[in-house]
Amino acid sequence: MYAVYNKNAKKKATNVTINSDLLEKAKAYKINISKNFEAFLAQLVKEKEEEKWLKENKEAIKKQNERIEKFGSFSDGIRRF
Repeated sequence: MYAVYNKNAKKKATNVTINSDLLEKAKAYKINISKNFEAFLAQLVKEKEEEKWLKENKEAIKKQNERIEKFGSFSDGIRRF
């Protein structure tokens, strides 16, 4: 598996708008907003990249599935499931 982004890249300040009540509650629980936002954003980017990859490789996946359906898999004779 590859990294979605360069985790060693320098940090960059940015502005975000957050519901004030939610922000106060997060602060009360000592939630690291930057760390958690970064993790959530990384997950969203990963999901988008997976969608993009599937779209870009849709035809190849279809052809491979057709080949397996027609000829079977190389491990058909040895696997136990």
